[in-house]
Amino acid sequence: MNPRRRDAADVSIPLEPIVSESAEPVTDARASRKRAQISSKLQAANRRADLIGALRRARQQLPGDPAFGDPLSVTGPGGARAVARAADKIAGGAPTAAREIGFGALQVWQAGLERIGRGRGSEEVTIVFTDLVGFSSWSLSVGDEATLELLRKVARAIEPPIVERGGQVVKRMGDGLMAVFSSPDRAVRAALAARRNLAGVEINGYTPRMRVGLHTGSPREIGGDWLGVDVNIAARMMEAGGNGNTMVSSTTLAALRPETLDELGVVAKPYKRNFWAAPLNGVPEDVRIFKLHTSG
Repeated sequence: MNPRRRDAADVSIPLEPIVSESAEPVTDARASRKRAQISSKLQAANRRADLIGALRRARQQLPGDPAFGDPLSVTGPGGARAVARAADKIAGGAPTAAREIGFGALQVWQAGLERIGRGRGSEEVTIVFTDLVGFSSWSLSVGDEATLELLRKVARAIEPPIVERGGQVVKRMGDGLMAVFSSPDRAVRAALAARRNLAGVEINGYTPRMRVGLHTGSPREIGGDWLGVDVNIAARMMEAGGNGNTMVSSTTLAALRPETLDELGVVAKPYKRNFWAAPLNGVPEDVRIFKLHTSG
């Protein structure tokens, strides 16, 4: 027999492995469903009210202002505030766990900047915040035309006393503004003059009420804005103004000339928080709050 000859039965033909064409699509579909389920669970957890509440309570124990992330604390350019505004825009302003975690981290970052002095400048100024009480609900009831007319009249009433006494209007925030003064005495005089002017403003039988907060400190000026913990404290002073009061910090009160309040016919009385009122976060324990009353 010829050794080179082979029978047909001895010849083996290599076969390609048989693979189902539908196997890969099935695997991909299962993976997609699993990813969708995980994403759905994460989104549900992100919006759980109990988790959001727990994270907000946890922020009370962190360094810095636990209210960081509200409109008063994220205004101004640069640093943690700029990141906070971007994060809030991405989150759409809705309360979520991720938002609270992010603001908590930024709160600590901002507190760190303050501790090493990057949030403080070398110049002492008195910061003034103003705000109209109940403005939002009133404007919704009267429409845009009356609202704009009121805002113009309010600006004409309260801004000239600020400029005339050497103040600088830093920014306007809808129905309120922020201003800075090199002198606490001029700041108090301007605030009280603005309140007197505002008493003469009236639109369709409505007379606006304004609350004012003043605090003296050394914020940092960046790009025409003022940043730092002292700005936050001034904003909290205004919040304490309730239904239309003028509030000053103990720092501002101590910096006033002794005769200023007498000349203005006002006295400063310690602020007593209403039992039902929320505590003012972001105000150091050594800063007291006073309300200015007409004397006599």
